Amino acid sequence: MELKDSLPFFGMLAVILVQVGNMELSKAAMSAGMNKYVLAVYANALSTLILLPVSFFSCRSQRPPLTFSILWRIFLLAMIGYSGQITEYAGLQYGSPTLGTAMLNLIPAFTFILAIICRMEKLEWSSSSSRAKLLGTIVSISGAFVVTFYKGPPIMRTPLLTVSSSQLLLSPQLSWILGGILLTANAFTYSAWYIVQASILKKYPAVLVIIFYMMLYYTILSIVFTLIVVRDAGAWRLGLDLGLVSVLYTAVISSVLRGSLSTWCLSKTGPLFCSMFKPLGIIFAIITDVIVLGDALCLGSLIGAAVTVIGFYAVLWGKANEEKVYKDKRAVSFRSSSEKIPLLQSSKEEI
Repeated sequence: MELKDSLPFFGMLAVILVQVGNMELSKAAMSAGMNKYVLAVYANALSTLILLPVSFFSCRSQRPPLTFSILWRIFLLAMIGYSGQITEYAGLQYGSPTLGTAMLNLIPAFTFILAIICRMEKLEWSSSSSRAKLLGTIVSISGAFVVTFYKGPPIMRTPLLTVSSSQLLLSPQLSWILGGILLTANAFTYSAWYIVQASILKKYPAVLVIIFYMMLYYTILSIVFTLIVVRDAGAWRLGLDLGLVSVLYTAVISSVLRGSLSTWCLSKTGPLFCSMFKPLGIIFAIITDVIVLGDALCLGSLIGAAVTVIGFYAVLWGKANEEKVYKDKRAVSFRSSSEKIPLLQSSKEEI
């Protein structure tokens, strides 16, 4: 395998590592006292400033005009995305990065359900691909229920390396369940975000411009929401601590660089290849949860994550098989049409 062919593989490994690292760092910052809503404000604002010059100079002569209809659709996309951002931070505060990465595997299942509702996908009972996607969806959701409602006994723990425990007044079990529900909601908003984004890209394919306006709306929404719910002025103060590191990492590494790298990998390999790396996030998160944050590795997390991954790959298999059948049909159609051309040409020569 040549180096250029292996670049998307290493690129997606980096994407997953950055995503897990963002969850771990955000969890640690919130455990140290950083307000999750203020964290979102600073990270969104910094991402917007970074993307401003890039989006302004990117393909100016080739991109279509930006209409009010497109801006309104991007605002709707931002509303969905910001809801996902808040549920992710809240879910991490109540749960853990391992729980968060496990729930990310629900995205293909939820996307499949929403695509059927929006008539972007068809459910054909006679097709093995459709049955696999439906079964995978059910299995993935079942795995999410196991992770959420059955934490199980601890298998491994490293108490000496614990950063800090949850600062919530709820019991650990209730806190874990609430975190699972919030992170499941986050996976659902991700799926809705993909559906809306796909409809926008058909009308306005300038990706960087869409991302910039989306981050701008994120910033506006997060400022308004945070000013309403956060009454403590001291929560806005940033020092040379873990909170500042989390803001910089989220804005520069996670939002800008990870988004650009994942988009590049997507353009080179397609969505199926990129989505195959999501279960690796659970492995990375479990390792860092135990070693860095000092959280206990519980039996329920392992069982539920394994069930969710099985369902995840069932959905992917169904989608890949469906695409293969579609390509085979197109190839047969192309061969049959090309075979007719010489007959037409010979008939013309006879005339």
